[in-house]
Amino acid sequence: MAAKIDLHCHSTISDGLLSPHDLVAHAANSGVKVLALTDHDDISGLVSAREAAPQHGIQFINGVEISATWKKRTLHIVGLKIDSENLALKAALDKVRIGRDERAQEMAIGLARVGIHGAYEGAKAIAKQSIITRSHFAQFLVQSGHAKDVRSVFKKYLVKGKPGFVDHQWMSLEEAVRLIRASGGSAVIAHPGRYDLGTINMLLLMHEFRSYGGAAIEVVTGSHTPPQYQQFAKIAHRFSLKCSIGSDYHGTGLSYMAMGCVPELPAGCVPVWDDWQEAQYLV
Repeated sequence: MAAKIDLHCHSTISDGLLSPHDLVAHAANSGVKVLALTDHDDISGLVSAREAAPQHGIQFINGVEISATWKKRTLHIVGLKIDSENLALKAALDKVRIGRDERAQEMAIGLARVGIHGAYEGAKAIAKQSIITRSHFAQFLVQSGHAKDVRSVFKKYLVKGKPGFVDHQWMSLEEAVRLIRASGGSAVIAHPGRYDLGTINMLLLMHEFRSYGGAAIEVVTGSHTPPQYQQFAKIAHRFSLKCSIGSDYHGTGLSYMAMGCVPELPAGCVPVWDDWQEAQYLV
């Protein structure tokens, strides 16, 4: 059975295809009842999404997905139920977005070295007024005929060891968790199955994350397989972490899973929303 709650998705404010307002409408049409908008390092879409939610019967949750560095790896930490007016959080995200633009320019230089010119301008045109992400570069490379689809772009150009990859230093894991908690939110490790950490580093990450006050991990998410649902449910239980769920929806052609198709959490999981008023009717 598909869950009626989705706590990870993206709008045009970061690298999604739908505006915050249209994303809320799409979620409602897909059967979602509780939705968190979690754009990358940007919370400017929350007001529009929250205003649209009542007319579509959606219980809306303020969210964000913060880029963090841990052991020279990039992790994504979702913040749920954050205060979007928290000054420290807003200032930190402003700084991250400046760093994102600098990274984008370096990525374009790397791509130019292999004969792909105009990548920064192309990605920026796709992003419009949003921050420039790897997804925007991927869309440009597909549109310009350098790859057949977005997934193949990442493998060929945008992952470690490839010409468009830039090893960027984000904020620390500790700072990301601290900012989320200080703004009243719950910190969640996004799609842990995508980090290729190995068993020991995965357990070290969970221990460290928990020590900083991390609340939950995404157990069911678009890029996880059913065996990974069970794997991360067990890890969550081992570290006394709650469990979250989300499609990581970006739009048609950019997503691992359609919104409204995310399975429910495995039996025995403690949901991150277990004490949320907005989600009480789901219990």
